[in-house]
Amino acid sequence: MEKTEKLLEIRHLRKDYGNGPVLKDVSLDVHKGEVVVIIGPSGCGKSTFLRCLNGLESIQSGEILLDGQVITGGKTRWTEVRQKIGMVFQSYDLFPHMTVMDNILLGPLKVQKRDRKEAEKEAGQMLERVGLFDRKDAYPRQLSGGQKQRAAIVRALIMKPEIMLFDEVTAALDPEMVREVLDVMLELAKNGSTMMIVTHEMQFARAVADRIVFLDGGEIVEMDSPENFFTMPKTERAQRFLNTFKF
Repeated sequence: MEKTEKLLEIRHLRKDYGNGPVLKDVSLDVHKGEVVVIIGPSGCGKSTFLRCLNGLESIQSGEILLDGQVITGGKTRWTEVRQKIGMVFQSYDLFPHMTVMDNILLGPLKVQKRDRKEAEKEAGQMLERVGLFDRKDAYPRQLSGGQKQRAAIVRALIMKPEIMLFDEVTAALDPEMVREVLDVMLELAKNGSTMMIVTHEMQFARAVADRIVFLDGGEIVEMDSPENFFTMPKTERAQRFLNTFKF
């Protein structure tokens, strides 16, 4: 893709748990409108990496810049940062006692203090786009896994984040529900959303990514366009990883 302004800059990021580093010296730039897909074996640090980017995990060293501003200092207001860096998890995290519409409106009304009528109108339009408008008054227990995940995506999007992080959002879904969620993400990519996606869905990764980042052992082993990575991986480690998938 054509290079645009840097939206997110990650410099020499290190994250340790008790038994040693999970992320070692990870550096990466994400440009506005770019879709970066992070792949790699289980336990290599992919989810931890995303969680560090919006303050859900602390880091030991390095820095993260959003719009040129460092957001990893001790005075970071993460509530404000998370309005700019939205995140969708594999576990949905919808409040079970609230309807789909009320789940979606919670952030705009309580955090951003937006007008209810305006927020409801926008939420309705977004639910229509993802095929959920007729479920707006349903409770999470009345939804399928795919419907819950689409509602969670709308809940994140309505905050108007500058970048969206998706952490294995199809991992907990039955196979027939995966497609409906991936279709929503493909549509976001076509519309120019800036996204970082952790996934094990290799065909989806190839279709949606502007850039593939292959992570292993807490380090970036390889980074390339999807075409190059999937047809001519440069490292032996990436070749072995790809050989475990059927294309």
